[in-house]
Amino acid sequence: MTQHLMNNYNRLPVTFTKGQGVWLWDTNGEKYLDALSGVAVNGLGHAHPKLTKTIAEQAANLIHVSNYYHIAEQDALADKLAEISGMDKVFFCNSGCEANEASIKLARLYGHNKGIENPEIIVMERSFHGRTMATLSATGNRKAQAGFEPLVSGFIRVPYDDLGAVKQIAARKNNVVAILVEPVQGEGGVNIPADMSAYLQGLRKVCDENGWLLMVDEVQTGIGRTGTWFAFQHTGIVPDVMSLAKGLGSGVPIGACVAKGAAADVFVYGKHGSTFGGNPLATAAGLTTLNAIHDEKLRENAQAMGELICDGFKRELANTKGVVVIRHAGLMIGIELDRPCAELIKIALEAKLLINVTADSVIRLLPPLVINAEESQILVMQLSAIIKAFLQNK
Repeated sequence: MTQHLMNNYNRLPVTFTKGQGVWLWDTNGEKYLDALSGVAVNGLGHAHPKLTKTIAEQAANLIHVSNYYHIAEQDALADKLAEISGMDKVFFCNSGCEANEASIKLARLYGHNKGIENPEIIVMERSFHGRTMATLSATGNRKAQAGFEPLVSGFIRVPYDDLGAVKQIAARKNNVVAILVEPVQGEGGVNIPADMSAYLQGLRKVCDENGWLLMVDEVQTGIGRTGTWFAFQHTGIVPDVMSLAKGLGSGVPIGACVAKGAAADVFVYGKHGSTFGGNPLATAAGLTTLNAIHDEKLRENAQAMGELICDGFKRELANTKGVVVIRHAGLMIGIELDRPCAELIKIALEAKLLINVTADSVIRLLPPLVINAEESQILVMQLSAIIKAFLQNK
């Protein structure tokens, strides 16, 4: 292991050499079930044949050209995203924080165009939008922000899933131009609104009444993870702005800021850009990802396997003292315990299972969309045994 990497990550003692579907193999040939999929990135699993073929063929032809020129693969992916989202225009970048950064800049420019000198954006407690300075400032996690002050101003924070708090701000004099919200909070603990439809519909109504933009961060929830293309499609609304990344490129770095209506025309020449954003390799991977999800009915599979896994945990962990609640939206699953449980990551790794713990006490599972019933059952049985043993010994 090199000593020349910055110490940004608390890396686990394993190196993977190959993967297939939901499985990974390490340098010793040991096999692991991947229930994290690169933190919601590898929706198609590992070494998906359509994706590997696309990447190889595209790399043999063209990896990158500047956005000074038209890029056919970028055009095709933008058309597809507009089709499946019901939205109008797309800006491509390289990551989720860049997609959210674009959304924040778009909202501020929208406000300035309306004559608002100091535009503000309503954001949520326990949210996570990225680690650039603006997205870190929008994030509702003091631990992530500590040491990076002064933070960027212009954000008003309210409790998540509290429509009343938003209405209170709307009722008083303000410079608000937008609301930025995750349909399901991933890093915050797989927090799901009590009634997602009512919550997002309520936010949509407040935005419409006040001329604000409704901006949804679908970096983790998007691209089929919750059983629809995008989580907002469970609710009957369409946002003004949506940020995407993670699962869009199945591991090839790509992000997107998607906009509709007046928001789609806010960015004009010279206002925002990206050197690598939307290059031929990334957008070819993105288009293949979307086509594979559609052709292989992986949205439907995410819904079905999410139900199967969640029901399995509820059955196996029923009456287990220390389990607070099990919640899910498709293949976005959280098992909340009554105590910190970060050490479960290492315990599970020793059992050849990749999981994550977020918000200190929530086991977060984000399996590939290709997971099948047999693999789901293995996940449930192995992890349930690990959780029971942990809770009995603590």
